[in-house]
Amino acid sequence: MRLADVGFTVTMIEIPEAEDAKTASVLVSCWDQLGAAGFTRSDAVVGVGGGATTDLAGFVAATWLRGIRVVHVPTSLLGMVDAAVGGKTGINTAAGKNLVGAFHSPSGVLCDLDTLLTLPREDLVAGMAEVVKVGFTSDPSILADVRRGVDACIDPHGDLVADLVRRAVVVKAEVVSGDFREESATGASRKIGREVLNYGHTFGHAVERVEGYRWRHGAAVSVGLRYVAELARVGGRLDDAAADEHLEILTLLGLPTTYPSGRWPELLEAMQLDKKARGSMLRFVVLDAIGSPVTWEGPDPALLARAYEAVSE
Repeated sequence: MRLADVGFTVTMIEIPEAEDAKTASVLVSCWDQLGAAGFTRSDAVVGVGGGATTDLAGFVAATWLRGIRVVHVPTSLLGMVDAAVGGKTGINTAAGKNLVGAFHSPSGVLCDLDTLLTLPREDLVAGMAEVVKVGFTSDPSILADVRRGVDACIDPHGDLVADLVRRAVVVKAEVVSGDFREESATGASRKIGREVLNYGHTFGHAVERVEGYRWRHGAAVSVGLRYVAELARVGGRLDDAAADEHLEILTLLGLPTTYPSGRWPELLEAMQLDKKARGSMLRFVVLDAIGSPVTWEGPDPALLARAYEAVSE
C-alpha cells in the first residue's frame, strides 16, 4: 500500500547514491523542490535509503522552515544501527565529512529487515563495522556473536540480525539521551558522552576524504577501528590482547584492516579538520580496555605516525 492510497500527498525526490547525495548542490535542489511543493510545518520529510540518504533527509528537515518533522526508513544495516538514529544530520564539503549539519531528532525510525535482502554481502559486512564498534566500546557480547559465526550476523532471515540491530540501537539511544549535542566532553567533567559513538571515526573519516568518498563508510570505519586500537597500544593505554582482538574480529568479518603506505601527510591533514578537534589539538576516542572508552586529547605526533605505520601495507 502506498502513502498516496491512504490520503497522503506525496512529493518524491530522487537523490544520487551514497555520499554523492551529501553535497550542497543536492541540498539546495531538495529545498527548491520542497518550496515548489509548498511544504509547511505540518508536513514531514521521509528519508528512505542508506545512511547517506538519512543524513541528507535529516538536514533538509532540520533547515526547512527552521525545522520540520523527519521520519527515517533505513534500508541498509549501517543505516539501521547508526546513521538513522541519534539525530545527527549533515552533508560533506571539500574540507571534510559531515562538517556542515545540525542535530535534529527523527520523529520515528522504521526498520524493515526485509530490505536487507536487496543488499550485496559487501554492504551487509560494511554495516557490521558500526555494530562491532558498539561491541568494542559498550557491549562485548557482540564480539562473541561474531566469533560464533559471521554468516548468522548478516543473515536477514535469521534472528541474530534483528537482535544485533536492537542492541546497537539501545546503546546509541542511551548515549544520545544523555548527551544529545555532544557537549559532555567539553565541560569540566570530561565525561566521554556522545563522543564514544565516534570510536574509529577520526581516522575513518580521513580515509573517506582522502579517497574522495569512494570507500564504503563501514570499510573506512573498520580501518579506523584498527588504527585507533594501534594508537592506544603504542600509547601504552591498551594491552596487546585487546588491540589484537580488533584485528581478529575485523578480519573474521572480511573488513579491511590496512591502508596504503605513503599517505600519512594527507590523512593527518584530514584528521585535523575532524569535528572533535579543539584548535590544533586532535582528540581521539580510545579504549583503556574492551568496554572502557575514554577521550585522549593531543596524542604525541610520533605516536600518531607509529599507529599509521602499524596499519600500513
